[in-house]
Amino acid sequence: MKSIPRNILAVVLGLVIGSAVNMTILKSGGNIIPMPDSIDPTNMEALKNNAHLLQPKHYVFPLLAHAIGTLAGTLTTVMIAHSRKKIFGYITAGWFLLGGLIMCLIIPAPLWFKTADLLLAYIPMAWLAQVLGDRTSSTSPPQ
Repeated sequence: MKSIPRNILAVVLGLVIGSAVNMTILKSGGNIIPMPDSIDPTNMEALKNNAHLLQPKHYVFPLLAHAIGTLAGTLTTVMIAHSRKKIFGYITAGWFLLGGLIMCLIIPAPLWFKTADLLLAYIPMAWLAQVLGDRTSSTSPPQ
């Protein structure tokens, strides 16, 4: 496969896989730590209007989902990209960061969560994916 199509495919698959991991963790988290009865997490208005009912425990899985989803997506991109793996990995992570910024503007979450989410879930996970990708590619046999 040529370099440009493979790099585009790497970013697209990174976004799809990272998003799938993110949503899986969010849905699983809702089963482990249920939301208060008056909050329907699929209804944005209900979430906005009742955000004051959320406790710190309700923010654990969203933070994990954002971090692990970004890690999975960026690692996927780094592993598949043909060239400029770091650049394409950070492009993938940048899309997840942009989504995190938008969610911080839409959902009224506490400042501590928004700060932790934006500082810990995206760029550090992208860096970790780069490190893991470098280690994996350096230990794999030559193609």
